[in-house]
Amino acid sequence: MDKQRELMRLMPLTETSFYILICLAAPLHGYGIMQKVEGLSGGRIMLGPGTLYGALGNLSAAGLIEPCDGDTGNPRRKEYRITPRGRGLVGLELERLRQMLRHGEALCPEAVPGKE
Repeated sequence: MDKQRELMRLMPLTETSFYILICLAAPLHGYGIMQKVEGLSGGRIMLGPGTLYGALGNLSAAGLIEPCDGDTGNPRRKEYRITPRGRGLVGLELERLRQMLRHGEALCPEAVPGKE
């Protein structure tokens, strides 16, 4: 099976997984991920520790993120970063979302904010 087909089996991403992946474009620790996701989503997504660490475990097991050696000043605070495989999946997910947006705007233009 080629890499793209293998990644497509992981789609669609949950909103939580998508936000975690894009937040890890630069290494970040768990609490930092929680804050960044909340900020990016305008407070709509507030990750609890159980949800976050469950998602990190799943993303790591799928080879989408990896722990990295970061100098957090706290040996218990582990940093993570997105892998090339994770970036590939984000790219596929972005294209899926763009396609959905194009179809929605074309077929239901009255629903587009600001268009009447």
